[in-house]
Amino acid sequence: MRHGVTFPLYAEVDAICNLACPASPVHYQHDPVQTTKTSVHGAINMLGLAKRLRCTILQASTSEVYGDPEVHPQREDYWGRVNPIGSRACYDEGKRCAETLFFDYHRQHKLQIKVARIFNTYGPRMHPNDGRAVSNFIMQALNSEPITIYGDGRQTRSFCYVDDMVEALIRLLDSPGNFTGPVNLGNPTEITILELARQIIAMTGYLSELVFCPLPSTIRCSVGPT
Repeated sequence: MRHGVTFPLYAEVDAICNLACPASPVHYQHDPVQTTKTSVHGAINMLGLAKRLRCTILQASTSEVYGDPEVHPQREDYWGRVNPIGSRACYDEGKRCAETLFFDYHRQHKLQIKVARIFNTYGPRMHPNDGRAVSNFIMQALNSEPITIYGDGRQTRSFCYVDDMVEALIRLLDSPGNFTGPVNLGNPTEITILELARQIIAMTGYLSELVFCPLPSTIRCSVGPT
């Protein structure tokens, strides 16, 4: 069934997993108003369906609800440090509002909810131009282009393979009814962005340069050895 979650949906189902929302900064910043609508209106419509059917509903939230955190690693009881008016707010605040709606439906209507905060995930068929580190580095290496690293590359990330993430979501959906989350889902092992770039270079076999660009608005870059 092809349907936009910003409109009400009438269907007969046993459970709902709401994963609707572009997750790539390139995609969700393309139409930020629609991104917010997808998170907020989408949550309202899917919660309304779950309320009518009295079924369990899972919300795919995000690690971005923590914003630019001052705590590392982030625990689920950390409230985050988010800019509500920045260019990423359409996604960050939309997901935060969706979490609010889920827990209010749980408290007010006794709805059985599950909230997953998904961290960096990768796998087959990612969009080649989605602006994420894994796909960016792979495409740059395959095209024999310099690999662009913002900052010094020592910042760390964790990357979870999509099959593991799907299994985690299914386990969460099937968890006891009194467990709502939110729960962080991702790979607990962190690597630096520099390590990721070097690993992709080694796996593709292409001799790409590493180009270090600063995060501020300057465009000067320095080329370093691989």
